[in-house]
Amino acid sequence: MAKEIKIGVVTMSDRASAGVYEDISGKAIIETLNSYIKNEWTQVYRLIADERTKIEETLIELSDKEKCCLIVTTGGTGPALRDVTPEATEAVCEKMMPGFGELMRQVSLKYVPTAILSRQTAGIRGNCLIINLPGKPSSIKECLDAVFSAVPYCIDLLNGPFIECNEEVIKVFRPKK
Repeated sequence: MAKEIKIGVVTMSDRASAGVYEDISGKAIIETLNSYIKNEWTQVYRLIADERTKIEETLIELSDKEKCCLIVTTGGTGPALRDVTPEATEAVCEKMMPGFGELMRQVSLKYVPTAILSRQTAGIRGNCLIINLPGKPSSIKECLDAVFSAVPYCIDLLNGPFIECNEEVIKVFRPKK
C-alpha cells in the first residue's frame, strides 16, 4: 500500500492571522501543489503570526506529529525585524538545503531587483523537507516552479511517499535506475 502524502502549508502573517485580511498566499501554495501532484494528498494548513517560537513549534508539530513529508511556508523571509521564518527553520532542521534558496532568488531576480532581499531557504527535519517561500502569491508560483522538479526525489531520499506529478505542468527529475 502506498504511503499517505501529507503536506503542511504554513502562512506566517501577523495581519492575516489576526483576521485583518484573507490569507491568499497559503491558498496560492495549495493551488500550485494541486496543479503539480497527481496523487491524492492531504493538506495540513496553519495560519500563524510572525513569532519565532510559534513558527518553530508549528514546524515541529507538522513534521514530527502530523508526519508531513513536505512543509511549504510563506512569509517572514524578508529583512524586516518581524521576519524570522528562516531562523526558525534553521533552528528545527538537522540539515540545510541552501540550493533551494539560491535558485528561488535567482529566478525571482528576473522579475524584481529586490529579490536579493529575500532570505528563503529549505531544510530537512527527520523525514520532512521544509521549504520557505516568499509571501507574494505570484512569487510563490515562480519559486515553486523553479524548485519543485527536485522535491519528489528529495522526498524519495528521505524515505517518504512516492509523489507522482502532472508532467504537463511540472517536469520532475528522478535518476534512472
